[in-house]
Amino acid sequence: MDNGSLMNLLYLTLLLAAVGGWVLVEYRRRMGHALRTALAWGMIFVGFVAAYGLWTDLRGQILPRQMVSETGEVTVPRAPDGHYYLTLQINGRDVDFMADTGATNIVLSRRDAESLGIDPDSLPYMGTAMTANGVVRTARIRLPDVALGPFTDYDMPAYVTEGRMDISLLGMDYLGQFRVAIDRGTMVLSR
Repeated sequence: MDNGSLMNLLYLTLLLAAVGGWVLVEYRRRMGHALRTALAWGMIFVGFVAAYGLWTDLRGQILPRQMVSETGEVTVPRAPDGHYYLTLQINGRDVDFMADTGATNIVLSRRDAESLGIDPDSLPYMGTAMTANGVVRTARIRLPDVALGPFTDYDMPAYVTEGRMDISLLGMDYLGQFRVAIDRGTMVLSR
């Protein structure tokens, strides 16, 4: 156990001792009442945790990730983690991306490449890219059609990386084809 974990354990032990001591003094003759009160507060806490977890799971299905306005603009709300997530159609399949203005290219995760029928193990990894996780090898591919709302682009260059990625990245070679505006937590893409 490292020093930080030991200090957290000590803090929680002291907090539990203080609250437990207060309960013993306050309810010394009414322990049944103390247990009912503790159970009620415990159920309230569990209810809030369950509601938060359910909301986190369902939020992506209830709230739209992106919308297309009547004027053809694509609006994307900022996610709670501060990033902008878009769903593009590549060869007719939905692929989730994180908009990354620090990335130069479209970079597909291995999982997304496989879902598009690309075998990552058969690609020639001849390039390299500097990432937050260090240098990774990349393989250049071409995507026959990439659609975002009403906008479709053909024969788009992209890369598949050998590095571990949780989500594909939408870099500046794609985002640069749009007028991008960010206003009060909403990204607006238009042409």
